Order: sequence, then C-alpha cells, then structure tokens
Amino acid sequence: MGCQKSIAAQIIEQKGDYVLALKGNQDTLYEDVRVLFTQLLANDNPKLDYYETYEENHGRSELRRYWTTSALDTLRTCELWRGLATIGMVEAERSVNGETTLEQRYYILRLPNTAKTFGYAVRSHWGIENAVHWVLDIAFREDECRIRMDHGPENFAVLRHIALNLLRQETTYKGSIKSKRHRAGWNDVYLAKVLEIAHTI
Repeated sequence: MGCQKSIAAQIIEQKGDYVLALKGNQDTLYEDVRVLFTQLLANDNPKLDYYETYEENHGRSELRRYWTTSALDTLRTCELWRGLATIGMVEAERSVNGETTLEQRYYILRLPNTAKTFGYAVRSHWGIENAVHWVLDIAFREDECRIRMDHGPENFAVLRHIALNLLRQETTYKGSIKSKRHRAGWNDVYLAKVLEIAHTI
C-alpha cells in the first residue's frame, strides 16, 4: 500500500496502530530518519532501544538487529504523519555459502519505543508476505508470468489472489493448493464447487 499519510490517518481513525516502511520516494522523511539513526548509533545514544534475532538453517544464517527511538525532534515532516510516535531501523546481515550481505530498512511507527515489539511486527509482516508469495509462485508459477503490458500484471495478481483464497476455503478435497488448482482445471464439477464459495463470501 506504500507509506502514505492518508493510510496512516485512516488506520488511526479505525483505532489501529501502524508500522509503515519508508521508501526512497519519501525523500525528506527517509533521509531525516536515516541521518538520525546514523547519529544515534555513532554515539550509542540511550534514547535507542535494541533487540536482535538470529536464525540458521540449510547453510544460511541471518542476524537481524532492530532499533527504535521516539526522539523525533529533527524530523522535518514528523507532524504530517498522524499518530507517529516512534521510528525504527532494521539491519539484516545474511550469510549464504560464505557470502555476507548487509541491508538496512527504515520504518515509521505508531507504537511505543520498544524494539522487541517492532521486531515482532516486521517479522510477522514479512512472514505473511513470504508465505503468500511462495504459494503463488509454486501453485500459480507467478514468477514465470510474462504479462508486462499496461494493467495486465496488476489485474492478474488480483485474479491469482482471488483464486488462492477460494482454493484455500474449499475443504472437501485435501490436496495442496497446486493440486486443487489442477483439479479445478480438469474437473468441471470440482470447479463449480470452488466457484460456489465466491457466492457465499
């Protein structure tokens, strides 16, 4: 959905909290947050809260470091983001087959200055995103799709998500999403059963 002021405002109006990723197109805010974390980390500032996680499996290890702070005085556009209370930074250090990469990402939050809570929120989001993407790639071969013109990619992404949701809700056949998809393509009776779910939603 992107990091937009209207989205932040709507979340607040609906009594929610937010963790929104900052992108390069948010020039002023992104740069201010990056500079602030650089300064605070250089001085080991007590205004920073810290948390880290470490995972290792299948020859790959990942150390994630999370920092948060509510010291927002130097952010020039802070007041334009409704409910903004904290900013966060994630540094992911990945090692695969002896090769190490380092990536930093920045976030704005309507959460207390608690790095552990921030870490859980970011990990939960990416866990959901990665799980959905994996299923779409395996069951629908999404990454191999060559549709590139106009609104085609977005339209087909919506159709895949609809199909994925319908197949997940159809429980009479106990196969995988991929096998359910094939079954719906080969068996009109089963396809009708899957499509019937759309009328009950």
